[in-house]
Amino acid sequence: MDYIEQAMKLAISTNCQDDRNFFQALKEVLISIKPLMEQHPKYLNHRIIQRIIYPNREIRFKIEWLNDNNQTQVNNGYRIQFNNALGPYKGGVRFHPSVNPDILKFLAFEQIFKNAITGLHIGGAKGGSDFDPKGKSEKEIMKFCQAFMTAFYNSVGSDIDILGGDIGVGEREVGYLFGQYKILTNTYDSIITSKPISLGGSQGRASATGYGLIYFTQTLLENQDETLKGKICTISGSGNVAIHAIEKLYEMGAVPVTCSDSRGAIHDSNGIDLELLKKIKFERRASLEYYAVERKNASYVKKEQYNNNSNYVWEIPCFAAFPCATQNELNAVAAQALINNDVQILAEGANMPTTPEAIDLFVQNNIIFAPAKAANAGGVAVSVLEMSQNNSLNYFSAEEVDQKLRNIMSNIYKDIKTTCDEYDLGMDLISGANILGFKRVADAMIAQGV
Repeated sequence: MDYIEQAMKLAISTNCQDDRNFFQALKEVLISIKPLMEQHPKYLNHRIIQRIIYPNREIRFKIEWLNDNNQTQVNNGYRIQFNNALGPYKGGVRFHPSVNPDILKFLAFEQIFKNAITGLHIGGAKGGSDFDPKGKSEKEIMKFCQAFMTAFYNSVGSDIDILGGDIGVGEREVGYLFGQYKILTNTYDSIITSKPISLGGSQGRASATGYGLIYFTQTLLENQDETLKGKICTISGSGNVAIHAIEKLYEMGAVPVTCSDSRGAIHDSNGIDLELLKKIKFERRASLEYYAVERKNASYVKKEQYNNNSNYVWEIPCFAAFPCATQNELNAVAAQALINNDVQILAEGANMPTTPEAIDLFVQNNIIFAPAKAANAGGVAVSVLEMSQNNSLNYFSAEEVDQKLRNIMSNIYKDIKTTCDEYDLGMDLISGANILGFKRVADAMIAQGV
């Protein structure tokens, strides 16, 4: 039995059998680091794999709060502090009904290597709650955030675990979480990023993941003597990542023509009206169906009309595709549709949005595939810049942050490509990214002993 079978058997025996997302992410990493294991048996001798598949800490806590009718509400809270070999734990907090230990364990595991790939000294973690901010009043959201932090504050710290924004946790929620931590500890420690500018947040943090995705893609294409200029691009999602990716695509001269939400998808052949999209999603917090009402030439397809549970946006012919919604959103049916329409590159803006079957199809058809742990690392990179600014009380301008983000994303691609060349991987960026991230974490673990 080789190390992959042994590790998967161990992971399945020591985790919940329903941790499917975690097992999927784990298996991808284990398979792709095989060239590293073959050339450097020290990682097997130090039993790095057996050690790295266990989270350092899994924290579960109860959150009790009062709604506007003074009725007691109860939610689950979680934090998976997976690995801190390279530095303090770092990862977002997600508020969404779908949050459960499996989702967070997979996200925290991916975060280890994503953070390592940036070259910055931070570990990997993820947390959140099954609380749903939708339909809640401003006061209820504030009360929940305060209750969440009260139940959890003694497990974080600027040198222990730094939180960040994620789905359902924007500047408003981050402000409430930070404010409650300050009251409880009487400190102004930098224990959370994605803060509002007025609380020490960084310029450019909200746009960092979307912008970074496009910077990474552009660097990759330049290495292939290609460009995004004038190219049709399809994007899923309509949240922070998707909207800022669309914004940066326009700056690059590309033509983004789709977006989607939980109810349906938009195709606007003239290019997505960015200002209208921002108005609907950021100001009204409404469904994309209103986009088609105001933009008559655009087509709107409801989710129940999708073919074989495949998002309509992937049926649109394009040069580059950017899944920016959620995990496992792009399946084999969608991949085949993209391939049939001559897609040239797929770059992941969400975390693990492409199923293994879809990835196999892209690889078999020589489609350039940029994995999330590399392509969407811009958010965490700027979060670390925010931490640095808070600690030094020296704040960067928006232009300085953007230039640093460009450099970080460019260096991520160059480091991965160097790794691909070293292990004769061609353009297998998945394996290159996993080997690069795993090696950095493993070397730190070995240096620290047992």
